[in-house]
Amino acid sequence: MGIETDDEGLIRLQKLLAQSGIGSRRKCEEVMLEGLVEVDGEIVTRLGTKVDPATAVIRVDGKRLPPVSPHVYLVLNKPRGVVSTMSDPEGRRTISDLVADRPERLFHVGRLDTDTSGLLLLTNDGDFAQRMAHPSYEVDKTYVAEVEGEIFKRTLKTLLEGVTLEDGPVQVSQARLISGQHGRNSPGRSIIELVIHEGRNRIVRRLLDHVGHPVRRLTRTAIGPVDLGRLPSGELRELTQAELGDLLDRAQL
Repeated sequence: MGIETDDEGLIRLQKLLAQSGIGSRRKCEEVMLEGLVEVDGEIVTRLGTKVDPATAVIRVDGKRLPPVSPHVYLVLNKPRGVVSTMSDPEGRRTISDLVADRPERLFHVGRLDTDTSGLLLLTNDGDFAQRMAHPSYEVDKTYVAEVEGEIFKRTLKTLLEGVTLEDGPVQVSQARLISGQHGRNSPGRSIIELVIHEGRNRIVRRLLDHVGHPVRRLTRTAIGPVDLGRLPSGELRELTQAELGDLLDRAQL
């Protein structure tokens, strides 16, 4: 987003809000006068107040407005079979094959197993990538798994009570059965949605294997406020301002 600033790199707050899509200039002035705009922790009601769009922490009605920056923040729907790296010595298809037309040098935030599809965050903001992947800032991740066997309520209860694997306990914050099929002559299958906080290696597969339901297919559908929605497999989109603002807050950036 190209923001016009003065010689000191500042811009009138209501102009910045308008250019950021909050509303018309008049609407943004009204929002300020109502006391709904906060800059660096202080409510600003004086029209004409100037701010630095690159460094000011701005909130509108409590929601973070991302700073103006040259960085990009992208959502990728990683197809199954694509390796979560930018290059692969074995010549397998990688993330870089999917973003070959992007001019930026992109980092992936965390990773997904090669045989897992779904949501990956990509950015050229190294600090953001590092923070988002760090265990202390990890946000909830939502997965949908097709598993072997019929899942009963007692299994959901076991998952929610916490399971201990060989490398320690796993906390599941939500678990719900989406669908289940049980044939007379087959072991059946179920589709389950899990929300977990951490990102240990193959954690969802190991977790479901532990409770007797090996995973057939696995997709990550959300990271915190960022939802895969209807993004086609292999495609990219930019994070919305609301999504990015939320993640910057969680990463304390």
